[in-house]
Amino acid sequence: MCPRNGRTYAGVERRTVLHHVCQPWARTLAHQGYYFCDDADCDVVYFGEDQSLLIRGDLRVDVGQKSHGPDKTLCYCFDINAADIQTEGVYAQARAFVIEQTRNATCDCAVRNPSGRCCLKDFPQKNL
Repeated sequence: MCPRNGRTYAGVERRTVLHHVCQPWARTLAHQGYYFCDDADCDVVYFGEDQSLLIRGDLRVDVGQKSHGPDKTLCYCFDINAADIQTEGVYAQARAFVIEQTRNATCDCAVRNPSGRCCLKDFPQKNL
């Protein structure tokens, strides 16, 4: 459970955390389970089994899952944000592209997406 909001979250690989944290060479990231908090109202992004915390300011990327903004990142592999897909035609084209790339295994969500999962879960099902 997230130490700040008390909710349960899915695990994320240590390598995902390493790719998103600022100055990973200057930090000690224990070899343990890490979890990704996607609550936009909680400042915690990752927490470890040892109750260690990494908050938004500890990361070198903005975390789209934790944003309410119109330019939040939806797809980290192909740099698609919510503002990019405001029209129906662009939305359909971008979503179809992401689906195709996912099927072809040309994405790297496990590393690029802070959640460590496929961005299609966060991609809107219909136009914003």
